[in-house]
Amino acid sequence: MNVLTNVKFTCRVSSVLNKDVKQYGKQYMFDQNDDTSWSSDEGTPQWIIMTLDEPQTVTGLCLQFQGGFSGQQFTALVYSHSREGEPTYQETFYPEDINSPQRFYFKDASLTKSCSKIKLVFESMSDLFGRIIVYNFQILS
Repeated sequence: MNVLTNVKFTCRVSSVLNKDVKQYGKQYMFDQNDDTSWSSDEGTPQWIIMTLDEPQTVTGLCLQFQGGFSGQQFTALVYSHSREGEPTYQETFYPEDINSPQRFYFKDASLTKSCSKIKLVFESMSDLFGRIIVYNFQILS
């Protein structure tokens, strides 16, 4: 189940292609439209920060990239409302360079209870210029 459908949240991203938020903004990762996406500008690392209004138990993530513009490696940092300054859990994932949605489950979900924030840091991308395109982003419970 996608936590983001049941709780209010805010999202921040590292960059937007050509600073054109109307066409490539972060809001398009959540609109369930296959024709829209968040597109980053060039450079590494790229990141997404999701802050949840209410703490949630999370078990994983679901991301849909555009092939050729996917993250090859990212680290998910999970923060608890009780330990706001440092992550309570951290895990690195290695997505495939494909268009299909991909699910990434945390190995130790007991450490991801009462999650208030998740930060994804994309250390490397399939695009030589460090751009990333995300069509759909979900936090799973």
